[in-house]
Amino acid sequence: MLTTYHTIAESGVSEIIIKGSRFICSLKRVHSEDEAKAFIQAVKKEHWKATHNCSAYLIGDQNEIQRAHDDGEPSGTAGVPMLEVLKKNELRYVAAVVTRYFGGTKLGAGGLIRAYSRSVSTALKDVGIVVRSLQTKVGCIVSYSASGKLENYLAQSPYTLIKAQYTDQVCFLCGIPTEDVDAFQETLIDVMNGRVVFEVGEEDYVERPVSPAYNDADEGDIE
Repeated sequence: MLTTYHTIAESGVSEIIIKGSRFICSLKRVHSEDEAKAFIQAVKKEHWKATHNCSAYLIGDQNEIQRAHDDGEPSGTAGVPMLEVLKKNELRYVAAVVTRYFGGTKLGAGGLIRAYSRSVSTALKDVGIVVRSLQTKVGCIVSYSASGKLENYLAQSPYTLIKAQYTDQVCFLCGIPTEDVDAFQETLIDVMNGRVVFEVGEEDYVERPVSPAYNDADEGDIE
């Protein structure tokens, strides 16, 4: 199991128009090849009138499974460029389908490569990318009067604040690297002068948003 990896923040759909053709990119987290294939088929069923439904996906801790399909576009002009954008962003467990409704203007091989690349990179910006880190969830419980001090400390710390829960007290749920849990508690006891109670939970993935990698298909005209 990976301790840290990048993937999309959520499933989503993004559309761009290039010289009259609609390029609709659908993204989804997938954890098996069967799940990826089912997603591709679902998009094809939804867009059965489309000219092409090209696809690419990455599955496995080390991306052991990599597939790219051009779905009738000239070989190497659609699926592979899509796959390269996913790889450039160092993603794991992601499937992408770019649906094209032909607008009447041929783009040529180079234009197609840039169009399909741009479609995926635009969609990644729209849905967002997260880094998932395997961490221990630790609840830090304080009084309302002490909550401001703790919140300020957490905001300036390297730790992830997952959420704050307000009842008769305040609980800040944090994601802490498992090896740092003891040191984190000791530091907080010192910072809060002992006015903090901890609830140590299980190890789980904690997500933090990151910026997509720059892609050269983001700029320039499609010829």
